Amino acid sequence: MKVSVVVPAYHEEAGIEGFLRQFERQTLPRSEFEVLVVDGGSTDRTRDLATTHANRVIVQTSRGIGGARNDGVAIAAGRIIATTDADCRVPEDWLERIVGHFDDPAVVAVCGPDGPLERGWKPRLVFFVVRSLIRLAALAGIFGTGGTNSAFRKATFLEVGGYRPLPHSDDVDLGVRLATKGKIVYDPALYVRLSVRRLEKQGYMRTLLLWLRGDLKVLTGRPLEEIEYARQKY
Repeated sequence: MKVSVVVPAYHEEAGIEGFLRQFERQTLPRSEFEVLVVDGGSTDRTRDLATTHANRVIVQTSRGIGGARNDGVAIAAGRIIATTDADCRVPEDWLERIVGHFDDPAVVAVCGPDGPLERGWKPRLVFFVVRSLIRLAALAGIFGTGGTNSAFRKATFLEVGGYRPLPHSDDVDLGVRLATKGKIVYDPALYVRLSVRRLEKQGYMRTLLLWLRGDLKVLTGRPLEEIEYARQKY
């Protein structure tokens, strides 16, 4: 087993089957990866539907969205962990490209950009700006290892302690710690599309300011206090 794909999910009954079926079209042979769904305690049919397509479905026991990914890593058989979310769409060569980067023994993590599934001008503009900032940060040696589109060596992930239960920017926090162990690759071709339903509900500006505040806190060594992750259904 080369890769374990870890997917947090919460009340994703409407879309979980469509999400999981996309892994039937990956160019990496299905025998070389597994898909692990970590359910945050859904009361709908998320777990039942996911069981049909995923290798394993477990109920989350750790705190926060990062905690869900930690739970998935704990049962993962792959030496490489890939992370995405249950409302995302990944390219068909996503896993194959990820595995190729890890042929370099110096590489400890890989990440790529994301953009909106929705076609409105506002999400497209917002994510164009966000992608540009992330690309500039990568050129400066700062990597976010966003949960929607990242991969890392399992051994290195465990060595740095995995995700911490931060309210925001736990992905940036992880990237900072992984970077102390080796090289992180930013690959623009690993383009993942995600739903902007959370941003639409919470407000683009409010959400972006929360992300920015959390990122700056992490990068200055003063991460936000640990709190319970606010799970939501849509």
